[in-house]
Amino acid sequence: MRAAEALREARAQLAHVNRVTTLNQLVSSISHEVMQPITAGFYNALAALHWLSSQPPNLEAARQALDLAVKDGDRAIDVIARVRALMRNAPPRKDAIDINEALLEVIRLTHDEVETNSISVRTHLAQALPPVHADRIQLQHVFLNLIINAVEAMSGVSEGSRELLISTADDPAGGVLVTVRDSGPGLSPQSFDRAFDAFYTTKASGTGMGLSMCRSIVEAHGGRIWASRDVGPGATFQFTLPRSSAPHA
Repeated sequence: MRAAEALREARAQLAHVNRVTTLNQLVSSISHEVMQPITAGFYNALAALHWLSSQPPNLEAARQALDLAVKDGDRAIDVIARVRALMRNAPPRKDAIDINEALLEVIRLTHDEVETNSISVRTHLAQALPPVHADRIQLQHVFLNLIINAVEAMSGVSEGSRELLISTADDPAGGVLVTVRDSGPGLSPQSFDRAFDAFYTTKASGTGMGLSMCRSIVEAHGGRIWASRDVGPGATFQFTLPRSSAPHA
């Protein structure tokens, strides 16, 4: 029992380290994303002061400027909250999750990283999907890993377009299918066979734990994850999750 508990704790720590390592790659993008609403809020507050000091004061214009400043503050708080949620080492909590909503949050978080690398992101998100029974933070960690891997793979592509396609669909077996497809160099035969092996990496500074942790998370949720051959240029990763039997809150 002690050995099993120690193994669980070790896996949880590894998952946390990998999550923080992945997020560290986004530090510059995250700070930029935070600074945008903060800067906008600052100038909206200055505008409000200007309208209030006018003779006579333009109260309606000041109110509108302050309203925009509040919204800018909310945007900054939202970014920080999303990052803190992804970084915290909290115990799993499974709820009925709207997978499209959880995915879009991560896409927003990675927006600047994607834009910096001149990548075009397309989403095909199926409507009226059933909720999945999942830990939201762990699920978003899977999204984050797959997107960052795709961005890194395409960052070295000098010819052709850099495109990232992210889609959700009904899984014929019941549940939800997620596909992340990039236009990078793709997987070599060796990488294809070992992509989900722990500590296997082709990156000079990689930990080799990203895809392994993704597999552990997906399988712990009753789903499966795999790399697909001959689906298109680049690499394609797909995973399924069973639908939730609980009502979606």
